[in-house]
Amino acid sequence: MLKLRVILVAFAITFIGSVSANHKSDHSIKERLAPTGKVYREGDDVPVSKPAEVASTGNRDGETVYTASCAMCHSGGIAGAPKTGDAGAWNDRIAKGKEELYKSAIDGFTGDAGMMPPKGGCANCSDEEVKAAVDYLIEQVK
Repeated sequence: MLKLRVILVAFAITFIGSVSANHKSDHSIKERLAPTGKVYREGDDVPVSKPAEVASTGNRDGETVYTASCAMCHSGGIAGAPKTGDAGAWNDRIAKGKEELYKSAIDGFTGDAGMMPPKGGCANCSDEEVKAAVDYLIEQVK
C-alpha cells in the first residue's frame, strides 16, 4: 500500500511539473499574450462586412402581415400605436387619406402620441405588404 502511495505522489509531482513547465514555455506565453483584435487608425483600409440582406417572403395579405408584425404594438397600443379597431384612435388618421397612412407606415412616424419605426420594424416586408396591412387595419375600424 505504501508503494502505491509513493508511486501516485511521484506521478502527481511529475504531472504538475510538466504542466507548469509547459505553462512557462515561450510558445505558451506568446499564445496567451497575442492580441485578440486589431486596432485601425484613420486612413487604414478597414474590412467591412456587408449587412445581411433580408428579402421579402412574398406577397402576403394584410391580415398575415398584421398578425406577424403589426399586432404586437397595435393590439395593445404600445408606444402610442392606435389600437386595432378603435375608431376614436383611427378616425382622424383615416381622414388624412390612405396615402398619408401608407407614407407614415412605410417611412415611420414620430409624433406627440408616439412613434412607429419604418415598416413597423418589419424588415422583410415590401411596401405593398405594408400597404396591405394598413388597409387591413382600416377595415377593422368600427
